[in-house]
Amino acid sequence: MDLEAVRTFVAVAEAGQFQEAAAELAVTQQAVSKRIAALERNLGVRLFSRTARGAELTIDGQAFLPHARELLRAAERAGASVRPGRRPLRVDVLTSRSAQSGLMRGFHRAHPDIELDVLMLFDIETAVAAIRSGAIDASFRAVAAPGRPLPEDIESVRVLDEPLQLLTGPAHALAGARSVTLAQLTGHRIWMPGIVPGTEWTAYYDDLVAEFGLTIEATGPNFGSDALLDTIADTPALATFMGEHTRLIWPADHGLRRIPVTDPTPVYPHSLLWHRDNPHPALATLRAHLAATTAGHDAAGTWAPRWVIPR
Repeated sequence: MDLEAVRTFVAVAEAGQFQEAAAELAVTQQAVSKRIAALERNLGVRLFSRTARGAELTIDGQAFLPHARELLRAAERAGASVRPGRRPLRVDVLTSRSAQSGLMRGFHRAHPDIELDVLMLFDIETAVAAIRSGAIDASFRAVAAPGRPLPEDIESVRVLDEPLQLLTGPAHALAGARSVTLAQLTGHRIWMPGIVPGTEWTAYYDDLVAEFGLTIEATGPNFGSDALLDTIADTPALATFMGEHTRLIWPADHGLRRIPVTDPTPVYPHSLLWHRDNPHPALATLRAHLAATTAGHDAAGTWAPRWVIPR
């Protein structure tokens, strides 16, 4: 259905005269008449009765009017949903409980007037494709250095180095430690069922294992964080890695321990990715907010894979 014809119909119905509707729409009266005639042919009914007083709605015109108005409202909503500056800023985070989600919650608190859509895509290839297509405006990912570059039209900046912690149950051999070194973790089973081959987080842990001789197991299905916490709490032989800023809640009787890892401290490098030609005004606001509110850890005493982009 021709939306301009529908808009013209509503204008005539509200003005009661073709001439006034023409003036409101900044077109000729002849153009108004042609649009109404075309709409009537399309619908197969008469919408107006021409009288000495102007144009009066027929019974069919009265029935069509509320639907015509809703069509125009729907068209406006559709345009606003994708119009830069009027649609929500769409940002991809890895999980709802991750440090990345925490960064976006902080941004929302600082800028409650900016409407947000927060999505969770699977891996960096999916995220980059969504950025390039315009499906999302930005994504938080661990990004490769120039030796493994992003597409030329994708910009990135490293915004947060998140220290890893060891999560154990109360009966684990290291549960009482104030901190543990990477060397002390040699020989202990670290269970991470969420590791998926080909993803950037798997590449990170593969390098951690290779450099420090750790044992990370990804066996079994990934039933989510609640099942992971239950298993760690009940299995003295298992521990897992957890980001320092990852927000998790567990029953008090689980007795779980979050233990800092040192010498060196492995940090997960979160970077923000976006398309260099993205015009959304809130994207610049997000970048400025992250630059002002996040700070990486001192490189001394920390570890990240050699392939990640430098700060």
